[in-house]
Amino acid sequence: MQELHDAPLAPLTTFRLGGPAARLVTATTDEEVVEAVRAADAAGTPLLVVGGGSNLVIADEGFDGTALRIATTGFRLEGTRLELAAGENWSDAVARTVEAGLAGVECMAGIPGSAGATPIQNVGAYGQEVSATITEVVAYDRRGGRVVTLPAAECGFSYRHSRFKADPTRFVVLRVRFVLEDAGGLSAPLRYAETARALGVSVGDRVPLERARETVLKLRAGKGMVLDPEDHDTWSAGSFFTNPVLTEAEHAAFLARVADRLGPDAVPPAYPAGDGLVKTSAAWLIDKAGFTKGYGEGPARISTKHTLALTNRGSATTADLLALAREVRDGVYAAFGVTLVNEPVTVGCSL
Repeated sequence: MQELHDAPLAPLTTFRLGGPAARLVTATTDEEVVEAVRAADAAGTPLLVVGGGSNLVIADEGFDGTALRIATTGFRLEGTRLELAAGENWSDAVARTVEAGLAGVECMAGIPGSAGATPIQNVGAYGQEVSATITEVVAYDRRGGRVVTLPAAECGFSYRHSRFKADPTRFVVLRVRFVLEDAGGLSAPLRYAETARALGVSVGDRVPLERARETVLKLRAGKGMVLDPEDHDTWSAGSFFTNPVLTEAEHAAFLARVADRLGPDAVPPAYPAGDGLVKTSAAWLIDKAGFTKGYGEGPARISTKHTLALTNRGSATTADLLALAREVRDGVYAAFGVTLVNEPVTVGCSL
């Protein structure tokens, strides 16, 4: 187990932002992860768990505690059952499932970060979410002081949310187990209209797995959502805000604001979200509120490829990023009465 002091954290995040950790421990086995967590808890030391760093906004002042970088490895496939160690690169794991001819996660290709983060955020893209294929999550329960196996039904999955996100100091994910589908080399039924259009098929159709994966990667790259160290549009956390989910009353008020601002013919995106709820598009809201692609004059700006991504143009600070995020959030609320919620986890800072 490697240990460093006053260690830079910015290189461990996709934003490339944030100050140093007082102590940085890198664990390469589940046992080392548990040992590091137990030691921090016993000493009363604040603990920050770092995986792929694709969902972290760390304060410029850094983290005065132990940052635990999970670098465990393990990809085990038995039939249609898949087990991933928390430190496995998610995008690489998706590619391997496609190579094995198994469907269920192919439309989440190119999402940066580690496998252990996927159940925390209930990661999803292009019509798929990990909650649809996760069967169990193996985690260290800091409250109980033991390793536990939680079935999917006990993980509290909802849109970009889970039991792990709701109680972030209790569990440290060690392994994630999935059940995939053998559809004879074909994808799962396509659920996202943009993907279906790009593939020239209808929603609900299946296509060859590799074709689905390649199409998603092209769509993501076109939005700056595939990591590229030479492209500052990818120095981001992907989607910075979640898509708002509104009650029927909130949606009616929102539509009235849209008509007042944009005219009666303006039709914002709307998707059923269950139990009388409606989900709309954060990207649409941001754009229509006047924050277009490339917006900003400082070192933190909206991506030139996608309005939902806030980016570090190379010399930004976390303070710069948060100032931009607040400007966008407040501008959207002033325009449409809808409050955007940040998707990345903030450490030592907040909006």
